[in-house]
Amino acid sequence: MANMAKAINMALHEEMERDERVVVLGEDVGKKGGVFLVTEGLYERFGPERVIDTPLNEGGILGFAMGMAMAGLKPVAEIQFVDFIWLGADELLNHIAKLRYRSGGNYKAPLVVRTPVGSGTRGGLYHSQSPEAIFVHTPGLVVVMPSTPYNAKGLLKAAIRGDDPVVFLEPKILYRAPREEVPEGDYVVEIGKARVAREGDDVTLVTYGAVVHKALEAAERVKASVEVVDLQTLNPLDFDTVLKSVSKTGRLIIAHDSPKTGGLGAEVAALVAEKALDRLTAPVIRLAGPDVPQSPIAHDAAYAPTVERIIKAIEYVMRY
Repeated sequence: MANMAKAINMALHEEMERDERVVVLGEDVGKKGGVFLVTEGLYERFGPERVIDTPLNEGGILGFAMGMAMAGLKPVAEIQFVDFIWLGADELLNHIAKLRYRSGGNYKAPLVVRTPVGSGTRGGLYHSQSPEAIFVHTPGLVVVMPSTPYNAKGLLKAAIRGDDPVVFLEPKILYRAPREEVPEGDYVVEIGKARVAREGDDVTLVTYGAVVHKALEAAERVKASVEVVDLQTLNPLDFDTVLKSVSKTGRLIIAHDSPKTGGLGAEVAALVAEKALDRLTAPVIRLAGPDVPQSPIAHDAAYAPTVERIIKAIEYVMRY
């Protein structure tokens, strides 16, 4: 049995064993093993040339990673909290994301940027944000957010093996729980494919990351038959799976941790309006964080959609 932190650690170990081009860099990723101990043991196994402790410089971390990728390595850069990534925004959004395009295909950026995201751990304003919509809005970036240990390992291995820059967002509230069987052998989970975490006939509930578990709990507590779709990859979005589910149920709820305005829920809702409006029997409901800065520590648990809010939304669309 492994939790998500252990599963990601397994993926890094296995990929570094498999491919000597894979290197890890970031703040305290070496002897300390990272602030959440996700890189624990890598330094002892692979040494300082492949597990590189960097200065406190997010722009440097991402710039170094891009240079390594251009030189033929497969860097996995860790940003301690996603809230700090904006110090390297120019490197990530203007250079890494656009490298293949602006070089006419002469260069590519086969790198992964791992970083913890999300509320629920009482981290306060600057350690709890969920800015995934900004990465999704940037052409050239693949964006992944796993919800289970098994899929975290498989998706990270697929990300490392790819040729595109991947922003790999890790819901830190899931690092230590839940736990499940995670094979030590090699496997990958395909990037760009959503999974149906729970089948149902009455309501489609689209979500990702930590909110998947709240959605599953809510689905168990209502009388309606709820289908829970875990996007897993946020860009490219697997709209075919969403469309298939909505076509069956006729009702759509989207739930995520990040603020409502301009969030990924708005994109999913717009796509359904464009492609399947005639199949809806109730309004599309978006459940999200409020359009305010991440909540103070004392109110952290109320920031993201709760199980109770999801239940009320399900009951509303069923009554409509």
